Amino acid sequence: MVSGLLASSSLLFYILLHACFILLASNTTFGFANETDNQALLAIKNQIAEDPFQVFSWNDSIQFCNWKGVTCSRQHHQRVTVLNLSSLELVGSLSPHIGNLTFLREIYLENNNLHDTIPQEIGRLFRLQNISLGNNFFQGEFPINLTRCLGLRVINLAWNNLVGRIPIELGSFTNLLLLDLTKNHFIGNIPPSLGNLSSLRVLLLDYNNLEGSIPFELGKLSNLVFSIEFQQFVRNDSYPALQYLVHLFLCSSGSVPMNLGSLLDLKWLNINNNRFGNEKANTLSFLDSLTNCTNLGFLDLGGNYFGGVLPNSIANLSTNLTILQISQNYLSGSIPRGIENLVNLKLLALDGNMFTGSIPESIGKLSELEQLFISANNISGKIPSSIGNMSRLSILGLG
Repeated sequence: MVSGLLASSSLLFYILLHACFILLASNTTFGFANETDNQALLAIKNQIAEDPFQVFSWNDSIQFCNWKGVTCSRQHHQRVTVLNLSSLELVGSLSPHIGNLTFLREIYLENNNLHDTIPQEIGRLFRLQNISLGNNFFQGEFPINLTRCLGLRVINLAWNNLVGRIPIELGSFTNLLLLDLTKNHFIGNIPPSLGNLSSLRVLLLDYNNLEGSIPFELGKLSNLVFSIEFQQFVRNDSYPALQYLVHLFLCSSGSVPMNLGSLLDLKWLNINNNRFGNEKANTLSFLDSLTNCTNLGFLDLGGNYFGGVLPNSIANLSTNLTILQISQNYLSGSIPRGIENLVNLKLLALDGNMFTGSIPESIGKLSELEQLFISANNISGKIPSSIGNMSRLSILGLG
């Protein structure tokens, strides 16, 4: 009996000793992890020269998971997963120590006054899903090490001072939903590799110094929903509200891809004030493809040197179209009679071309039309009486 008690006591002692060993090892690991994240956050704080809202009242009196702008994981014992310091007028630079926050999934630093380069150490954050550094003064080239973070879903580096070329490696982000590089100083062509971003819904590249044609490969981005102005972009930093926008670029030349019709959810396409036509005939043949875009509501092709006649396929565009703007081109021939099919048009702008013939009587069937511009053409004949049926018309330009 005594030997049985001794055996039981020995077993219990072994179990308790083993449990203590595990607990000690766990505490050591967690303690190291906590200290690593804690020191990384303090290093980030030390790089901030001005903090007008006194966000960085970070000190040891409060556990760092409770510091303002810091969110920790419940699953992984007190590891930082979100750093949100947006719109706080912070002045300074981003510490390379941010690369030590290895559990970080989301970074929000937009709308501040941060400068210098984006540290390459950010490429160590292999769990990263969202990086939003827009509206700062970051310099240098695109942080190429960021392309190691293949889980990224949102990249917002807009409204900074980044230079160089857009890396072809960006084409590896098959989970990416939004890419915003607006208002930087990027040069060169748009990489055709962006056509591999199979999940992409939002592409914003305007206000850069890009050149060349729109890559044919972008026509494969079937999840892009719609495209808005290339030039007159009204800023909106609420990305949920931007989830259906696509910007491309400013002042490009070349041709428009013939496969835009594969973007079946396209709602807004604006390529105005570029040089896609070069005054040549049949440069609007891509409209045949756009007839597949049954959700298209806005189409602006103005100021592009398009030449030749306006294709009859214009009549087969989506009946959801409310804005059709083809002003300031080199289009000739007559205005297609079938334009009457676009029954929901509110604005029709054909001014500044070389159209001949008369205004078709059928134009009066556009009962929703509010603005009609046909001035600065070679139109002749009488003004059709059917225009009198347009009860919503408020602006008529025939000069």
